[in-house]
Amino acid sequence: MAGPLATLLTLPPARPYPVVRHARVVPVTDTSEASQKRTASATRRASASRSATVRRLEKATGSLANAAIARMEQKFAWYRNMPPENRSWVGLVAQAGIAAFTEWYRHPDQRAAVSADVFGTAPRELTRAVTLQQTVQMVRTTIEVVEDRIPSLAENEEEEHMLREGMLRYSREIAFATAQVYAQAAELRGAWDARLEALVVDALLRGEADDAVRSRAAALGWGAHSDIVVIVGTAPQDDPEAVVDAMHRAGRHAKLAVLAGVQGDRLIAIVGGVDGDPLTAVRPLTGQFAAGPVVVGPIVGDLTAASRSAGAALSGLHACAAWPDAPRPVSADDLLPERALAGDEVARTVLVEEIYRPLAEAGSALLETLSVYLEQAASLEAAARILFVHPNTVRYRLRRVTDITGLTPAQARSAFTLQVALVLGRLAEPTKPL
Repeated sequence: MAGPLATLLTLPPARPYPVVRHARVVPVTDTSEASQKRTASATRRASASRSATVRRLEKATGSLANAAIARMEQKFAWYRNMPPENRSWVGLVAQAGIAAFTEWYRHPDQRAAVSADVFGTAPRELTRAVTLQQTVQMVRTTIEVVEDRIPSLAENEEEEHMLREGMLRYSREIAFATAQVYAQAAELRGAWDARLEALVVDALLRGEADDAVRSRAAALGWGAHSDIVVIVGTAPQDDPEAVVDAMHRAGRHAKLAVLAGVQGDRLIAIVGGVDGDPLTAVRPLTGQFAAGPVVVGPIVGDLTAASRSAGAALSGLHACAAWPDAPRPVSADDLLPERALAGDEVARTVLVEEIYRPLAEAGSALLETLSVYLEQAASLEAAARILFVHPNTVRYRLRRVTDITGLTPAQARSAFTLQVALVLGRLAEPTKPL
């Protein structure tokens, strides 16, 4: 067989095409000694760069503090007006803050929260002379000065970026430390004010008001108030400090000066700046008392005289059980008959001197007419028949009683007060020999 066909038949058989399978790619970790050396070298360079930056910060601490002080003096009038001693404290605080940041930046892997110690020994003195707002301005100015110098402090661009990030984080920590300092100072001042306020209230209740009490009240922010009343009622079942704080808030809302204290189950409030009717003025404060009567003492003209108002209010609170339907709040003067029956000598004296004696001095006819009218159950006709006068005469004499005492015999409450005053007045008259 010859020709192309013979040639084709004599060729060796073709090989089959190989089957290509996708192999799994396994990542290769370079664990060579050269790679470890490169990593160690980069770490040393970063450490050397940070160390150089830290040294620059250490050397620049004094100049940065001085620059911060100069900027504060330029920007803030309160700093320029400070005494030299306080200005030196501020300078020390600024320098201590920069030094603390340097130490904080030195150890990136051991950064702890910045404590109040960053302020050195100055916080207690500064919190008395520098407000929280001024402290924030001081910290912000110091941080701005450091941020402005970062390009000259950093070793390279990478370190500059890290330094700015570190300053940002450190600023947050400083803000928390500042808040901690002033919060602790506020707590200490609040505890001291609470004790001082309790002493003032106790002294006024015991009638020991003097210039020392006035001075202590002034330390609590009490101004020269001329119209003062004392309110007494049952204290809520809550923490005494919370009760007093709530009374202070209510006083501020009503634009009244308030000194308050909890004694046992009683809540006492000394209220200054009362304008007009005392019951209307103090009504916004009655919600701070627990359920039960709230008694308002008479208005006095000075804090040292508040013990008189307090005595009347406490006596009224004790006697208020005899008048279950008493309004809330109720004036201690409206409780004069109950107070007198409960043994309050001041109330007895007021009823005799301000009601009985003026009626007696106006003529025996008024006392006689009033007595008969009350005995006849407030009947004009019955009183007129017993007195052998016209009912209009009785009516006229009763109007005279109202003009003299301010009490209306036809009203049940006023009639009760007049009746007690007549009884006490007769008992106070000298006994006639038999």
